[in-house]
Amino acid sequence: MIKVEGLSRRYGQSWALSDLSFEVGRGEVVGFLGPNGAGKSTTMKILTCSLAPTRGTASVAGFDVLDQPLDVRRRVGFMPENVPLYPDMTVTDLLGFVADIKGVAGADRASHLAGIIARTGLDDVQGKLIGALSHGYRKRAGLAQALIGDPDVLILDEPTSGLDPHQIVEIRELIKSFRGKRTVLLSSHILSEVSATCERVLILDKGRLVGENTADRLGELAAADGDGQPLQRVVLSWDGDRDAVVKALKSVAGVDDLIATDGGAEVIIAGNPVEIRPRLVESVLAAGGRLQNIQDRGPTLEDMFLRLTGADREDDPETPEARS
Repeated sequence: MIKVEGLSRRYGQSWALSDLSFEVGRGEVVGFLGPNGAGKSTTMKILTCSLAPTRGTASVAGFDVLDQPLDVRRRVGFMPENVPLYPDMTVTDLLGFVADIKGVAGADRASHLAGIIARTGLDDVQGKLIGALSHGYRKRAGLAQALIGDPDVLILDEPTSGLDPHQIVEIRELIKSFRGKRTVLLSSHILSEVSATCERVLILDKGRLVGENTADRLGELAAADGDGQPLQRVVLSWDGDRDAVVKALKSVAGVDDLIATDGGAEVIIAGNPVEIRPRLVESVLAAGGRLQNIQDRGPTLEDMFLRLTGADREDDPETPEARS
């Protein structure tokens, strides 16, 4: 459904993308992982026909992004990181407006929009102005507009950024429900989020594809060092009964060890932190504690690059022209 070959994009003298090639098959949920500035958003803008490549080719559902942009847009639902929403429209008005643009009409239009509102959790705010919504609900509205028209391909740029843990879980489960039904390409700079949502992960750094792996394998690499020991740690602090909270934390599924600290604990987890972190919060509250802080302490994204590629990569100053 998505095919990219030798894609490069230059801004002035800087290359945001450099000879990028990859494919995403029908029904796959694939993640773009990389730090800020890796080239994720640039790639997505090219795939949605809002930015032209400097060189290389890209196609979506068999249609070229340069030669057949309207055909591409008819088959793509796009959620940019900062979704351009109209603050003086209600959620219902916004989705109706997008439906008009996408040519969604007929007797099923009302049920189609109602289904999207329900799936994205917008039922309680559908009559409110966009400008009055919280950041989380605006992100939901951005995802809802991308789903209008039942597109074959969804391209989602940082779909969970700025959401609280409960909202992240809900959006993640919605995206996972598309497996086998829609082709999804989503970006993030958070390793654990991508590995929890996607079947396969493409890792970008400085505009290049530096690694590719399945989500399961990424989870294993993130959770263990070379000796198989857990690396992912979560540091918590709270007010309340110290012994009761520590006991509750130790009973959480996925907790491998716990180190008590002044005013809290450092929890070593064996598994996906995106799934285990909410359980830690719930256990603190259930034990009567008042959570003050929760913070990840584990492998950095750069560590993962080294782990997946097998060695340090020195900066390569060559441009695509120099290598051609």
